[in-house]
Amino acid sequence: MTDATLRQALAYARHGWPVFPCLPGQKIPATAHGFRDATTDEQQITEWFGRGFNWNLAIATGAPGPDVLDVDHHGEAGNGYPAFARLHRAGLADGAAAYVRTPAGGMHAYFTGSGQHNGRLPSHHLDFRSQGGYILAPPSQVDGKPYRLIKKLDGHSSLDWAAVTALLEPQRHQQRPAPGEAPDRQLSQLARWVASQPEGNRNSGLYWAANRALDADPAADLSPLAAAARQAGLDEPEITRTLDSARKTSHQAEAVN
Repeated sequence: MTDATLRQALAYARHGWPVFPCLPGQKIPATAHGFRDATTDEQQITEWFGRGFNWNLAIATGAPGPDVLDVDHHGEAGNGYPAFARLHRAGLADGAAAYVRTPAGGMHAYFTGSGQHNGRLPSHHLDFRSQGGYILAPPSQVDGKPYRLIKKLDGHSSLDWAAVTALLEPQRHQQRPAPGEAPDRQLSQLARWVASQPEGNRNSGLYWAANRALDADPAADLSPLAAAARQAGLDEPEITRTLDSARKTSHQAEAVN
């Protein structure tokens, strides 16, 4: 597998995706700093994968690498395919660049990389890999079973993890500001609520709050929510992307109505 792995590692790198080695047959990084050692430098990649160690091949996720939705398959405990189908029906999982079958029977859906955080929805058997994450990629294998490319597509879309979370687990947003308040007062309450959200709920919380503000006033100034999101610890690209997504959703709803 060594020659094939080197060729594939160089192909990923030429696509702009940083790669690094993991231990043979495992998901454990083989370098000192794991995904932080990922590179597109062909000389370094050749040194790693051209020395006959049968390393597994990992891609560092998040821009400039891809974002990856991991649809898990846990046997009798369940799998993520029903949730993935819901995302497709809602138009949230369109535009993938590739689908890869994982050794356990799950699937990796590759999307355009972003600056989002990693996320998990265990009850739906979904994991999201973006900044600070990594995935094993073909021709890696675990327990003798390989990662296999199912289909390569022409998609160039990103996956909005906040929107995914809001669709599949709206209960994460309990104890939200009550509806029916005056728009200015409601926006202030929404901003305080967004500022209080813990890591793991900040993107989806901002998305939900922005949609509530736009429900009350389609021309609402969302800058108080942006400021609250900064206070909660979100960075500017995440805030901009999430608010843009909420505005797009609001405009689509207006068009339907």
